[in-house]
Amino acid sequence: MDSPVPPRPAEPGPRRRDRHGRGMRGPVAPPQVPLAASRAETFQALLRDSVERLERNWPQLAEVDFLILDVPGVPEESVPLGSSAPAAPGRRARIVVYRRPVEIRTKNREERALLVHEVVVEQVAELLGLAPETVDPRYGQE
Repeated sequence: MDSPVPPRPAEPGPRRRDRHGRGMRGPVAPPQVPLAASRAETFQALLRDSVERLERNWPQLAEVDFLILDVPGVPEESVPLGSSAPAAPGRRARIVVYRRPVEIRTKNREERALLVHEVVVEQVAELLGLAPETVDPRYGQE
């Protein structure tokens, strides 16, 4: 005689509440709000904004790679905020902005945006062989 097979336990459904009845925890802020962006993402947005401002007057910047590194690779006497390298065979010109040295020298987002833009202007000027005031007439005034 075959014994009856016990029924399979039902799979638990998605939990609607936690054990204290307050609901499931979610993100503090939605992804489109700046609070949800990491420091690196915020810094990348500042660099992108600065480059877009300059590209309006300098279309040749479309041929330049803009990179962000956390810190400079080789220790020097003073810590640089950015560097530039001209184009070489098989490699585009590039400008590097160092995130941590810029963040350490600024207190808030506005100061950081100004400093990122200054660094980008200085590096573009060096790459193009121009004065920073030529690249951006507002350089040093903000």
